Amino acid sequence: MKRIELGIVALSHSMTQSHNYAVVLGERRGQRRLPIVIGSFEAQAIAVAMEKMVPNRPLTHDLFKNTLDTFGVQLREVVINNLLDGIFYSRLICVKNGEMFEIDSRTSDAIAMAVRFECPIYTYDFILEAAGVILDENEEEGGSQSIIPTANAAMDSQPLERLSSQDLSERLQSVLEAEDYEMAAKIRDEMKRREKN
Repeated sequence: MKRIELGIVALSHSMTQSHNYAVVLGERRGQRRLPIVIGSFEAQAIAVAMEKMVPNRPLTHDLFKNTLDTFGVQLREVVINNLLDGIFYSRLICVKNGEMFEIDSRTSDAIAMAVRFECPIYTYDFILEAAGVILDENEEEGGSQSIIPTANAAMDSQPLERLSSQDLSERLQSVLEAEDYEMAAKIRDEMKRREKN
């Protein structure tokens, strides 16, 4: 069965399920998109790795990566290999000392690990046929990597654009200590925007 390589196109709040997020995977050579609903913890784990943020203490997926690295196990690729009753199934394809083996995984965890190992994500045509969507060209231009909107409304009480650089730095430190990496990504983006200007 032919495999199709996917990349992360977007990460955002789920439009269909409150308190959840959606990671949207897209064909590397095609127009089809595969939206997958994931939990907030897994969304945060993916966002942290995509943004190259370093938490004070390792998150669960960082711990797992460190463990695999310590024991010489390389994550070669992730395969989303089945879809049953609306649930995606995935496998981690690993290599140690030239021997290949597969580990069953939730798809959200598999994606979080793929981002950390910078390895490819694959699926099969029957999964894209069953659950994929095709975006029109206008939607396609809308952006390739959305950052997760923050779930912490209290931190948004004052727009980041109105805060001084010193306040931004202090808030960044505060949210990192609280392990609110979603807000930290927004603050970091605002700081980068100011550096460019």
